[in-house]
Amino acid sequence: QVQFVESGGGLVQPGGSLRLSCAASGNIFRIYDMGWYRQAPGKQRELVASITSGGSRNYADSVKGRFTISRDNAKNTMYLQMNSLKPEDTAVYYCNGHGSPWYRKDYWGQGTQVTVSS
Repeated sequence: QVQFVESGGGLVQPGGSLRLSCAASGNIFRIYDMGWYRQAPGKQRELVASITSGGSRNYADSVKGRFTISRDNAKNTMYLQMNSLKPEDTAVYYCNGHGSPWYRKDYWGQGTQVTVSS
């Protein structure tokens, strides 16, 4: 059973940057396709970015050019570098597997809060 723990959120001004981390337990993280997701108040959870086990990346249009997803399999950790943050990026950010069989509902953790405000 894999567990994911998110960290790195906080309060930042518009235009600022944050780097989120997703630490995975176990030793099979390297084979997982992974994703960063976010849920803003009153909205559905949405996929922000994904990265395959081989390192191929995809981004939601709303964050393309501003966010960068990466992973360090030796550290069992995935990252989300967020630059040029906007108030509409305010949300709780989560990590999980992406696609079948990597995504599972019971992998959702507590998430990390990102608030973009002046």
